[in-house]
Amino acid sequence: MRLSLLDWGIIAFYFAATLAIGLWSGRGAGKNTSEYFLSGRSMPWWLLGTSMVATTFSTDTPNLVTDIVRQNGVAGNWAWWAFLLTGMLTVFVYAKLWRRAEILTDLEFYEIRYSGRPAAFLRGFRAIYLGVFFNIMIMASVTLAAIKIGGVLMGISPLWTVLLAGGITLIFSMTGGLKSVLITDFFLFFTAMAGSIAAAVVALRHPDVGGLSRLLTNPAVSERLSILPDLSDPAEVIPILVIPLAVQWWSVWYPGSEPGGGGYIAQRMLSAKDEKEATASTLFFNAAHYSLRPWPWIIVALCSLVVFPTIESIRVAFPNVSPSILGHDLAYPAMLTFLPAGLLGLVIASLAAAYMSTICTHLNWGASYVVNDFWRRFVDPAASERRLVFVGRIATAVLMVLSAALALWLQNAYQAFTILLQIGAGTGLLFILRWFWWRINAASELAAMAVSFLVAVYLELFHGRLFPNLPLSSSAKLLWGVGLTTVAWVTVSLVTRPTDPAVLRRFYRLVRPGGPGWERVVAEARREGDALPDPGEGWTVPQGLLATLVGSVTIYAALFGIGYWLYGRYTLSAVFIITAVVGAVYVLRQWGELSGSPAAISPETDRRVGG
Repeated sequence: MRLSLLDWGIIAFYFAATLAIGLWSGRGAGKNTSEYFLSGRSMPWWLLGTSMVATTFSTDTPNLVTDIVRQNGVAGNWAWWAFLLTGMLTVFVYAKLWRRAEILTDLEFYEIRYSGRPAAFLRGFRAIYLGVFFNIMIMASVTLAAIKIGGVLMGISPLWTVLLAGGITLIFSMTGGLKSVLITDFFLFFTAMAGSIAAAVVALRHPDVGGLSRLLTNPAVSERLSILPDLSDPAEVIPILVIPLAVQWWSVWYPGSEPGGGGYIAQRMLSAKDEKEATASTLFFNAAHYSLRPWPWIIVALCSLVVFPTIESIRVAFPNVSPSILGHDLAYPAMLTFLPAGLLGLVIASLAAAYMSTICTHLNWGASYVVNDFWRRFVDPAASERRLVFVGRIATAVLMVLSAALALWLQNAYQAFTILLQIGAGTGLLFILRWFWWRINAASELAAMAVSFLVAVYLELFHGRLFPNLPLSSSAKLLWGVGLTTVAWVTVSLVTRPTDPAVLRRFYRLVRPGGPGWERVVAEARREGDALPDPGEGWTVPQGLLATLVGSVTIYAALFGIGYWLYGRYTLSAVFIITAVVGAVYVLRQWGELSGSPAAISPETDRRVGG
């Protein structure tokens, strides 16, 4: 479609303002790796929390939600709503532990928690496995969404979309470091929210839709409105609700929703001023991510069922779009073509904001792994801080090029989502327990990583060819992956040599996890004259689990309350909103008690991370 001069002016202003803010805020980022990757460990909770929300608000997210709603209804979103439980567990149990660890990246955890060459190998391998392989998959799916938006809204080819969007984002990310990402994320979030709400309003005003009340009664939509699946139909309720809530949230590693925290969420927590700020940032993130943002996307997805009921109708409306990217997820950018001049420019700018926020975060996070956990650890331990920042910028460029190349091969966002879920199946429980059970070691993590990957490769690439008469659903594949991987890593934990006692004691003294899983370590240390803190001292996990449950109910109640208000069911909406308010009071009180106390950074640690 043809953009007006006003649209182009808005888009140009957005890019100019974003680059100006980013370059100004990123001054001094090249001084050392602590500044470049952690903003000097001085960031407030509201800035970190908003950045987390902005990062997960990527260009592929509305496309993914649209794909889910069109195929499985609103209830299909439990595939990602279930990860709220993981997020709240991070808030009330793990955020303060990460901040106490005083590390530059979460991969440094391996060499303060485990011992010997296996720990070093695990750290280096995961730096490439996650920072490069996984990271490229994520960025490719985000770039794929940008390709679809560019093709539908602007009529440009996939290659030109990659060159333009990726090129501008790369320049920004290489220059500013994490601080510029955080500050621009704050402004990008509000731009992206405004754009998504505007898109929902215009979609409801489409003549074929005729407003919210007509949308809700349209036969193409009414059967997809339920927030919960049909509880009387096991074939529907088990894969959509039971598996995500009973298994997926704790068993699967997924970027941004890692059990026990990790990845760029851990990076944000490690950038906080202290434990309280780290905890508050993750609490704000989960509340905004799951209760505030989904409904504008869902409304557009429901409207698309009326305007573009089938993939064929999308193809007819946009004959110049490459057949390789046609899918249900294309319905979201298709609906944006009805935006008027000026508003279209704002929405494109908001989607560009979402793209830049996500990609910049993943570039900085991935580069931090390559620099701190691979290059400095194994290639050039004596490298100066400025040299390491230079390597980080080169790594940033390489990651961008590789992810852009992969994006030109992928077809839809849900494809990447399911692949990543399957690869991480079964590893989540290990990430939850490794803080609280001394017997888990580096071999446990290596076994979990290897088995989950091999099982995923077999199920996704070979099972259908070898056993065409025994097809497996996505839920069955997930259960097989979780079961086999969990059995493998637990067995390896019990039969392999435990972590060196001296390492376990240093970790326990630094992080102070407490709990019965450390009683043996503490008892042995005391017998040898090493007075470690009592495992029951400061042990707040039971209270944290209760707060996790109440916090999850609170945010789900807010999500349901907003949804039922939109559906016109005001009494039910009021019940959920009141539940959310009562729960929020309890959660905020618990946050004050469970968020921990400020943890000072030791001079030794500060030198190690480049402070």
